[in-house]
Amino acid sequence: MKLTSKGRYAVMAMADLANNNAKTPTNLTEISLRQGISISFLEQLFLRLKKNNLVLSSRGPNGGYTLSKAPEEIKLSSIINAVDEKIKTVKCKKESKRGCNGKSIKCITHDLWDDLENHINSFFEKNTLRDITYRANKDKQKELNL
Repeated sequence: MKLTSKGRYAVMAMADLANNNAKTPTNLTEISLRQGISISFLEQLFLRLKKNNLVLSSRGPNGGYTLSKAPEEIKLSSIINAVDEKIKTVKCKKESKRGCNGKSIKCITHDLWDDLENHINSFFEKNTLRDITYRANKDKQKELNL
């Protein structure tokens, strides 16, 4: 399975927006510094996130990005799909009659990997930005109490 930097960084940046003042615009420099993602990469991601109506942008000295919806309404699957990321655990196309190994039958483990792909996609579909920020803040609170 491969989830590239595009998908991971898009989720990180969106979680950063959700966790850090989601109501006022946040500029990409702030996200870059907090998350360690290059600004040029963030610019590419945010163009796609904006195109898919996941963020709103504002210009000017206090400009930046805000979430287009509440964090609990933004599924991780929407973010990953917005940056053209695909979760794929098998080499072959599901609708193809050819198997993963190029032969006319599926490999012996095809259904195992296909089930894993379904579980992963279901996980991203069930989890939202709110889930990420809740866990992160809960972990931060535990650290402070130690």
